[in-house]
Amino acid sequence: MSYIIVENLVKHFRIAKRKPGLLGAFKGVVHRKYKIIKALDEISFSIEPGELVGFIGPNGAGKSTTVKILAGILIPNSGRCVVMGRIPWKERVANVRNIGVVFGQRTQLWWDLPVIESFELLKEIYRIPNNVYKNNTEELITLLSLREILNTPVRQLSLGQRMRCDLVASLLHSPSLLFLDEPTIGLDAVSKLAVRDFIERMNKEQGTTIILATHDMDDIETLCKRIILINYGKILHDGPLEKLRVAMSDERQLIVDMIMEDYEIDDPDAKVVRRDGHRVYLRFDPNKVSTAELIKRIIERHPIRDLFVENPPIEEIIAKVYLEQDQL
Repeated sequence: MSYIIVENLVKHFRIAKRKPGLLGAFKGVVHRKYKIIKALDEISFSIEPGELVGFIGPNGAGKSTTVKILAGILIPNSGRCVVMGRIPWKERVANVRNIGVVFGQRTQLWWDLPVIESFELLKEIYRIPNNVYKNNTEELITLLSLREILNTPVRQLSLGQRMRCDLVASLLHSPSLLFLDEPTIGLDAVSKLAVRDFIERMNKEQGTTIILATHDMDDIETLCKRIILINYGKILHDGPLEKLRVAMSDERQLIVDMIMEDYEIDDPDAKVVRRDGHRVYLRFDPNKVSTAELIKRIIERHPIRDLFVENPPIEEIIAKVYLEQDQL
């Protein structure tokens, strides 16, 4: 049975309208007008146990709204939503016992308390048995290298340290389902790698089902085999990332490191899209010329140091999807 079932989910927000200036503010109080924002417009999907799904879209697309409904924080206007056999906003207490949630820009830790005391408070809130709490904290603290900061007040932590502590806090009660909303936002490269590695290990070794809502395409490419792409409250793609690549573009990118910086590459089947010193970036269609043939021709005609082939950056593919939707 699916862990999450979402069918025709709709969520609208009513936003007060007002004109600028003092007169506009006064009229807004006396005769208030509203506009309706469609945050979710009949979206449907399901997620199986053990999946790690990337949930992506621009600001205002509906990502956080969906996560909040699945966590039981928001109530939809209509549609069906079942999380592990429960309707999340009707069975909130039972629902939160089995889920973990991390919002990248908010913390569930107590600002003035040392980290370990925040963990102990969460132990009491979730009524975690002593042996489970001890095993979980020991394992998670070791995995995320937090032992040296356990007695540090949360307000004195760096963003990367706090995010790793929030991950521990969300997993103390051994949830089988984890929602991560922008878990690497604002982190330095080292912290990002640590968090990504931890997420991957939790999914593979513990079998934790994870929904990763993020703008960071490196997170998506590194961790997720399946993505759900949402914009304007509608799902535009649900499936493998590679399938989206194929659907949007057959082009590939050939990156060539030249021996001489000012040397030009001229080939009828490849287009130079940019240069960066000795490095030249070309685009080509493998349906028109094979990769092996193009490489052979370039090696024979041009003095090169190295070359390699890759798919176009995922950011370009996603931006193309958004652009096509905006033009509809």
